[in-house]
Amino acid sequence: MLEPMGQTGKRLYQYAMLYKKTILIALVFLVLAVCTELAGPFIAKKMIDDNILGIEKKWYETAGEDRYAVSHEGQWYKREDHFTEGEARGQEARVLQVGRSFYWLDGELAFDGRREVTDGLLTVTNTDTSETLSYPVTRLTSSELYKFYAPELPGLLTMALLYFGLLVLAALFTYGQRLMLQTSANRIVQKMRNDVFAHTQRLPVQYYDNLSAGQVVSRITNDTEAIRELYVSVLANFFSAIVYMAAILGALFLLDYRLALIALPLVPILIIWVKVYRRFAARYNEIIRTKLSDINGMINETIQGMPIIRAFRRERETMKEFEGLNEQYFTYQNKLLNLNSITSHNLVNVIRNIIFLVVIWLFWGDWLGTAVTVGVLYAFVDYMNRMFQPIVGVVNQLSNLETARVSANRVFKLMDQEGTEVDTGTMQRYKGEVAFENVTFAYKKEENVLKNISFQAAQGDTVALVGHTGSGKSSILNLLFRFYDIQHGRITVDGKDIKEIPKQQLRQHMGIVLQDPFLFTGTIASNISLNNPAISRQQVEQALRDVGAYNMFMSMPDGIDAPVIEKGSTLSSGQRQLISFARALAYDPAILILDEATASIDTETEAIIQAALDVLKQGRTTFVIAHRLSTIRQADQILVLDRGQIVERGNHEQLMELRGKYFGMYQLQQGTMQTVS
Repeated sequence: MLEPMGQTGKRLYQYAMLYKKTILIALVFLVLAVCTELAGPFIAKKMIDDNILGIEKKWYETAGEDRYAVSHEGQWYKREDHFTEGEARGQEARVLQVGRSFYWLDGELAFDGRREVTDGLLTVTNTDTSETLSYPVTRLTSSELYKFYAPELPGLLTMALLYFGLLVLAALFTYGQRLMLQTSANRIVQKMRNDVFAHTQRLPVQYYDNLSAGQVVSRITNDTEAIRELYVSVLANFFSAIVYMAAILGALFLLDYRLALIALPLVPILIIWVKVYRRFAARYNEIIRTKLSDINGMINETIQGMPIIRAFRRERETMKEFEGLNEQYFTYQNKLLNLNSITSHNLVNVIRNIIFLVVIWLFWGDWLGTAVTVGVLYAFVDYMNRMFQPIVGVVNQLSNLETARVSANRVFKLMDQEGTEVDTGTMQRYKGEVAFENVTFAYKKEENVLKNISFQAAQGDTVALVGHTGSGKSSILNLLFRFYDIQHGRITVDGKDIKEIPKQQLRQHMGIVLQDPFLFTGTIASNISLNNPAISRQQVEQALRDVGAYNMFMSMPDGIDAPVIEKGSTLSSGQRQLISFARALAYDPAILILDEATASIDTETEAIIQAALDVLKQGRTTFVIAHRLSTIRQADQILVLDRGQIVERGNHEQLMELRGKYFGMYQLQQGTMQTVS
């Protein structure tokens, strides 16, 4: 019934097979629940035909009293189905219902048909031949009628208790099935979320250049939640429907094959129904999930940029942009809602009522013959109602099925992005001798941002990178960290090509401080150690002392255990930067990278850091990107970049003597720009 969803369906199946034992047990419980529940109509049929309507069967005089014998007018009578084999039978008699009254016929009934009683005379008309016969009858009082029902009461009560017991048993099996299926579904989605989040750690940095954080979050949360609904609700309803429909059709064939043939067309109708629905719903759901992802991305971006929005009075424009996305989302939700309304359970009810009308018409016209009794008809109606319940469940879950399919496609599309396996190995601390050899690099093809870059940095050297915005300073450090890989040339650390070193092991002995430091929710101490068990409390405190910030943070109410909320918004930019410095130093890197790290720090804090850096740089290779040229005067080597090329190199004094680009930049910053001859 659930048609294959290609590669997506196969991968969803593979995830389900991780917990196949629990799912199989749940399915066994489901089958048991269905079997016990479907036994009910058979019991009801027996109660109606044998214990209730069985009073109209033939009664015969019997020799004496027993548990099934009834005394009437001084004679004992027993129903034909209670005689044992070989037991003598006397004169036949009948109990017949006409309207709401019951009558005693002392004798045989030649044929049955339409009954009428007038002045103690029963008239029976054969509906096929119109033949009419009359019989003298006596109306039974309530007490007399009760005598004929009394032998059936113990059996009726037993069957009713059995019916109730089966209902309780079915409820227990259903509870177990739902509990185990939902537990396994939650575990599947837990595993999937872990896998997706873990894969985001393996994805290259450039992947996030074209995808907003909100869109990634939407795939990890909203899309996986939609997939959870697939396992919890959709598959449960589809499995239930398959088991129920197979069991009910089997029961209907046991009941009466003609009634089963009337119900059989429901199966192809439902298959066509699912196919047609999915054809139209697929496109709507794809757009809906994309728009929801865009909305999440915009909300995330808006919250992060709220100070800028307020400062530039862009609230109204931002709201209009959001309303536009929300309107598109609303439009396609409505289209899907209209589709669901057209193909909803109302259409199921129409089909069910048509089937009931056909069967009642056939029964009323006696087209089905005497084999279809009232009890059989009741059982058929009961079974059909039970069959339509899972059909309604399937129809109602079609929208969730399509949502889950689209969401799974989006999740697996992210997981199919090529990533780098996280290397858990360790690497011996290298010296930090770095060499770039004719390195050329482009973020986009044919748009080189670095051209034939070559330089060397010895262990303990401080290399400063300066240049105008877009000159390629940050790109050099991105390549050194292997956030991106070069197209041409070679980069070595201690003489070894960094492409031959696993990325995680290469970065193990690198530390970085960015212009805009990122702090995680936690404490000051946890932001320095990043919860690395290898970094002790003492190392955290020593790192703060080395950057001259220990006393500053210890003066806070909770010291270095003071809470840090998202992005450290309650701390000053200088405090955030000092934490970032301490974080880098706590990891004792062989290569330290400062990417405009002092750009957002006040002069007093910068003086503290500069004093600390003189000590920290010893034995480490340090790369510094700085717009404040005054902070790099002590650098061993200064590389001046322009449009992706190194145009000048040397220390401060050498470059000043050249009176070139560096000289002009330095003089401009000092406010004493002189004419360059």
